[in-house]
Amino acid sequence: MVTRIPVVVVGAGHAGLGVSRVLTEHGVDHVVLERGEVANTWKTERWDSLRLLTPNSLTRLPGGFAYDGDDPDGFMPIPELIGWIERYAAKVDVPVQTRTTVTSVTAKAGGGYTVATERDGEPGGWEAQAVVLASGGFNVARIPEVGAGIPASIAQVTAHGYKRPDQLGPGRVLVVGASATGLQLADELLRSGREVTVAVGEHVRMPRRYRGRDAFHWLGELGRLDERFDEVDDLVRARHVPSPQLVGTSDAAGLDLNTLSNRGATLVGRLAGLRDGTALFSGSLRNVCALADLKQARLLDGVDEWVAAHEGDRSAAERPEPTRIDGDPRTSIDMVAEGYDTVLWATGFRADYSWLQVPVLDRKGEIRHDGGVVTTAPGLYRIGTNFLRRRKSSFIFGLEDDAVDLVDHLVTVTSGV
Repeated sequence: MVTRIPVVVVGAGHAGLGVSRVLTEHGVDHVVLERGEVANTWKTERWDSLRLLTPNSLTRLPGGFAYDGDDPDGFMPIPELIGWIERYAAKVDVPVQTRTTVTSVTAKAGGGYTVATERDGEPGGWEAQAVVLASGGFNVARIPEVGAGIPASIAQVTAHGYKRPDQLGPGRVLVVGASATGLQLADELLRSGREVTVAVGEHVRMPRRYRGRDAFHWLGELGRLDERFDEVDDLVRARHVPSPQLVGTSDAAGLDLNTLSNRGATLVGRLAGLRDGTALFSGSLRNVCALADLKQARLLDGVDEWVAAHEGDRSAAERPEPTRIDGDPRTSIDMVAEGYDTVLWATGFRADYSWLQVPVLDRKGEIRHDGGVVTTAPGLYRIGTNFLRRRKSSFIFGLEDDAVDLVDHLVTVTSGV
């Protein structure tokens, strides 16, 4: 049976729920379809110890729903976040159908879309003038092609599949990737007593706190978080900048490559290839780290200038130590001979659009859109991805402005809504 409705929202994570709230405010009838449960990705695809990168005080969603606990400067553990999102869904009375898998979205002749679904094994479907894709941008872990050369005796685990240290073998671990996820997982494994090597590529350094305030406070004051997609020179580059080396902890501790080195990690360059079980690493580690240090220094220069201009404080502040690269970093490791039994891939994610039967994907499998508006497919929208409309788009608190913009566009230009 096919049901007609003005708008279908795919996904009941925070993005889909937030869009639903804004649609309700506009009086637009809609349904939210979710393959699992509300906040499904947070429940099933994150490791046990994960906390939000952003302070609790920034945790908010459309409709005035914000963190109201007693630890505004803390960082929410995932079980608490899941409960918070579930409360939001109940409070704003989201019209959600859970356990409903979208199997295809196709364009209708004359406009609009058909959304085919499967629920409890039964086929179903919807016809809508507009479809908002809020299914997340982190559905599938990216594993570089070099992964095919990892010896069969060595387990390969992605950040999606990793839950806790005791699920891995007792041997050495190669963590590939040095953005937020890679550093957090490497740190957890080091604390568990594992010997860890980190393959370091391009990364973004950022102190957790500087001049007594959180990094996100300064990013806000400098206007970085509200920088728009139509204001940057290279939007493709901006949307693929690695996540900053930050971690949310109960003590607001910093985390960088120096922290890992102090705990015994071995740092090597980017994983460039494998030959007969030997991992080969780029020799550019020093240069990559120097560039990250330089960019961090520029950010902190901007903070110092802001403080001098707005608070009259021209005193020097303590800065993070430059990245230490001791000796000559190794460029090859015989993984079997040296006792490695796990490669943990922290090399990013991509969205899964295997069910989207509308020709809007580029050669890399990403949706071509203009700030979330899919201009080649009227009535199709994307939300919840990196730098969708603003630099803050990928964070929970960045969802509201994007949702308001897209729903305003949807209501204005979509016929029949």
